[in-house]
Amino acid sequence: MVVVDSETATVLRVKGLLEFRCQLDSTDEQLVRNVISRTFETLRSQVKSESCVLAVSDSPVIIWPNKDAYATPEEITPSTLCEDMHQWIQADEQESSGKKSSKKKSKKSSVASVINLRLMTEVTKPGPLSAPILTKTVLKSHFVSVTLPLDCVVCTGRSDTIKEYVFYTKHLLIEALTHQLCEMEKVTLQNMKGMTLLVPEPVHFLLPEPKGLVTVVYPVGVPDSQLVAQRKELHQQFELPDDRPYFRRANAYHFPNEPYKDGYLRNPHLALTHPTLDNGKVYLVQGIYSYHHYMQDRVDDNGWGCAYRSLQTICSWFQQQGYVELPVPTHKEIQQALVDVGDKQASFVGSRQWIGSIEVQAVLSHLLGLTSKILFVSQGAELASKGRELANHFLTEGTPVMIGGGVLAHTILGVAWSETTGQIRYLILDPHYTGAEDLQVITDKGWCGWKGPDFWDQTAYYNLCLPQRPKVI
Repeated sequence: MVVVDSETATVLRVKGLLEFRCQLDSTDEQLVRNVISRTFETLRSQVKSESCVLAVSDSPVIIWPNKDAYATPEEITPSTLCEDMHQWIQADEQESSGKKSSKKKSKKSSVASVINLRLMTEVTKPGPLSAPILTKTVLKSHFVSVTLPLDCVVCTGRSDTIKEYVFYTKHLLIEALTHQLCEMEKVTLQNMKGMTLLVPEPVHFLLPEPKGLVTVVYPVGVPDSQLVAQRKELHQQFELPDDRPYFRRANAYHFPNEPYKDGYLRNPHLALTHPTLDNGKVYLVQGIYSYHHYMQDRVDDNGWGCAYRSLQTICSWFQQQGYVELPVPTHKEIQQALVDVGDKQASFVGSRQWIGSIEVQAVLSHLLGLTSKILFVSQGAELASKGRELANHFLTEGTPVMIGGGVLAHTILGVAWSETTGQIRYLILDPHYTGAEDLQVITDKGWCGWKGPDFWDQTAYYNLCLPQRPKVI
C-alpha cells in the first residue's frame, strides 16, 4: 500500500495493464508458487527498465522515468514546473468537439490536482536487431495469462520542477509500482485455488487526516464479507476505530477529475462558505452522499415526493460509506416497504401520497436494517433550541437528517451553533429543486445553503429522523 498526502499538491496517478504470463509444467504447489513469484519478479524488472514509459494522458507529453530527464515535447525542460504540465493537457470539451487543443493554463487551487499517466513499454530498441529464429516444441502444460490492472499514486509539491518530478517518478512512483506488484504477488499467492488465479485489484481509500490516501490490493471476485480479517488488520495498522467501515470497496476514493457515472451530484455543500457565529462551531455530515430531488429518475414527484427524495439522499449516504450494498430505493420500493411492514394498505403502492419522518424511519429499518432516533418538535420556533442535539448527532453519527413538518420535508446536513449565545444556522439540502444538476445554480439559489431559524414555520410541528450508524468494520 502507498500513503499519500493529497492536500495542496499535485497527485501523480499512473495506470496501466501488465500481462502476467507463465507456464506451469507441474502440479506441485510449491513449484507453482515459485513460478508465479519469478513471473512477478520479471514484471518488476520490466517496470524498472529503460523501456518503461509514462505518457501524460490527453497530452503529447511522454517521459522515460528510468533514463535521465528525458521527455517530449522539447519545450518541456528540467526547470519546467510540474504544475505547468496542465497546460499540455487537453480539456474534455476540446476533445469532444474535435478542435485542436491550445495551451491552457490551469487555475491554481487549494486542493490537489491530478495528473493521469499511462504506463507503457517500448517494444523496439535502437540499432540493428538479430534475425528471429523460430522453433517448435510440443509440450503438455498449463499456461496462465492474467492482465494486471496497476493503479498507483504519489504526491508532489506544486513547486516541483520536471527535474524534481522525474526524481519523484524514479524514486517514488517506480518504487510504488514495484511495491504494488509485490502486494499483487502476495494477494495472488494467498488466494490460489489449484491452477486458478484470482486477479489482484488495487483500490484507493482516503483516510482521516493526517493519514491521507492509501492504496490496498484486494482479490477480484472475493466479496467484502470475506475480507473482514484483512480489514481488521488494516484498521489496526492505521489506528482506526473498529466500528466504522473505511476499507470496503464502496469507500473507494473518487478522484476529483473523474465524473460519477450515475449523474447525481455529490456533496454540493462543499462549495459553500461556512457562516460565522460568535464562539460558534460548525458540525457537518461526514462522508459522501448524493443529492436527490424532484423530477429525477424520470419520476414526476413535484409536490409530493420531497420526503422520498430526502430518504433517498440518506440511503445514498449509507451506500457510499459502505454500510449497505443495496441500491438507493425507488419511490415504489419505498412504498412497498411500508406496505410490507403493515404501515400502509396495498393501494399505497404507485400512489402520490406523502410520507413523513416516521415512515422514513420504518423504511430505513426494513430495507437497510438501520435504527433511527426521532426528535419531536411541537413548534418550529423550538428548533432554535435543538442546537446541542443536532451538533452531537453530526459529531458522533455524521448522517444526513430528514426533517418533516406540515407538507414539507428537507434534509439537514449540518449546523453552525454557538453554545454560549445559542445562535444557530442550519445547512439545508432542499429536495424541492426541479432543475438540472447544476452546482452553481443549486448553491447560488439556496437549494443547498445555510438557513437561519426563520426558515422553519414557527407554529408548525416537526419530526426529525436521525439515522444511526451501524457498528461494523
